[in-house]
Amino acid sequence: MPADRPRAFSGIQPTAGSFHLGNYLGAIRQYVALQETHDAFYSVVDLHAMTIPQDPAVLRANTRLATAQLLAAGLDPERCTLFVQSHVPEHAQLGWLMNCLTGFGEASRMTQFKDKSARQGAERTSVGLFTYPVLQVADILLYHARHVPVGEDQRQHIELTRDLAERFNARYGDTFTVPDVHIVKETGKIYDLQDPAVKMSKSASTPKGIVNLLDEPGVSAKKIRSAVTDTETVIRFDPERKPGVSNLLTVYATLTGRTVADLEAAYEGKGYGALKTDLAQVVADWAAPFRERAREYLDDPETLDGILAKGAEKARTVAAETLAAAYDRVGLLPAKH
Repeated sequence: MPADRPRAFSGIQPTAGSFHLGNYLGAIRQYVALQETHDAFYSVVDLHAMTIPQDPAVLRANTRLATAQLLAAGLDPERCTLFVQSHVPEHAQLGWLMNCLTGFGEASRMTQFKDKSARQGAERTSVGLFTYPVLQVADILLYHARHVPVGEDQRQHIELTRDLAERFNARYGDTFTVPDVHIVKETGKIYDLQDPAVKMSKSASTPKGIVNLLDEPGVSAKKIRSAVTDTETVIRFDPERKPGVSNLLTVYATLTGRTVADLEAAYEGKGYGALKTDLAQVVADWAAPFRERAREYLDDPETLDGILAKGAEKARTVAAETLAAAYDRVGLLPAKH
C-alpha cells in the first residue's frame, strides 16, 4: 500500500434489494470518492444479513444485486477492492477472537441491537444479532483500516471497534490499527419522506418514505410529491422546525452539487410543490443511468462473479496475514502443513 494512500474499509448488507437514497447519500457516495484517495476495501456483508432469517435464493440474488449497484454507483475494481464477506473466511475467524474480547455489558449497550431486538421481541432475536457489531469490528480490523465511511447510526459501532483494537493491542502487543470514523456531516443521515424524524431505512421506514434507486421515475416522483413538509410555505433549511423541507433540500443539494443557500434563494417565493416537482426530476435524471448500469452488470453474471473472485483473492492476502498475527499473539498453536 502506498504510504500516501491510507486504508479505508466499509461494508453494506445485501438485504435491501434496491439501494435507496439514504444508502447512496449517506455512505456509497463516500465510497466512490474515497477510492480516489485511499486504498479502499468494500464488502457486501452477507454474513451480517443472516442476523435475520433469509431465503437462500433471495440472499444469493441480493448479493449479486448489491454488487451490481455498487459498481453502477461508480466503484471501480481497478481503483478499489470489492468482495463478498463470506468469500473471505478470516472475517468469521477473527470475529470469534473479538467475541472473546468483548464484555457482555458492552455488547448489550449497542443501540442498534436494543432497537432491533425491541421491535422483534426476545424470542425472534438471534445471538447473531447480538454479536454482529463484534463481527463488524473484525471486518474493519482485518484490513488495518484507518478510515471507515459509515452513516451516523454506525458511529457507536466504530467506537466499539476502537475500544477493542486498543484493548487487544494493550493485552497482546501492537497488532491492529485503531480506525477513525468517516462521516460527511451534511449527508450523514437522510430521513424518511413520510416521517422526517427517523432515518430513511428499509427496517424502520414505510414504503412511501423510501426512494429506491431502482424504482421507475414515476414511482419515485409520486413519493417525493407526497413527502411530509409543514403548514408554512417558506422554503428554508431549518432541521428543527422544518425537518421535512430540510431533508428535501439536503437531497437536492447533494445530488446536484448546489449549496442549500443557493436553493433557498432560487425557491424564494415559490411553494413546496415547485421544490418537490423539481427534486423529482433531479432524482429521475440521476437514477436513470444508474439503473441502466446496474442492469448491464446483472445481465452478465460471469463478469460480476469474476470481479468478486478477484476482489476476494486480493482481500484474503491482507486478511490472512492479519489473522495469522492475531492468532499468534493470543497463543493459538499454528497448524503444520
